[in-house]
Amino acid sequence: MEKMTWRAVLREGKREEYIRRHNEIWPKMVRELKAAGICNYTIWLEGDQLFGYYECEKGVEYALRYQNESPVVAEWEESMKPIMEMKQEKPVKVFELD
Repeated sequence: MEKMTWRAVLREGKREEYIRRHNEIWPKMVRELKAAGICNYTIWLEGDQLFGYYECEKGVEYALRYQNESPVVAEWEESMKPIMEMKQEKPVKVFELD
């Protein structure tokens, strides 16, 4: 199973709104993530830094392509722009315990 990570920064004063939106995540967004083969999805919040991790049952390439082509994901991402800024640097794997 391939793994994917991402990092983002919360915009000032948006912490509670970010948490609220994820506590009330759209059911259609959850369905899209699952259809993309995404599982074991976790997001950590440290100060204003967000770190996301998920596993891709169908591979990272498939998951990313599916999300890029999904109008639901595009709608979610657009709705989150006032709350957070994505940082898409490619992560470097330094350790993995099998």
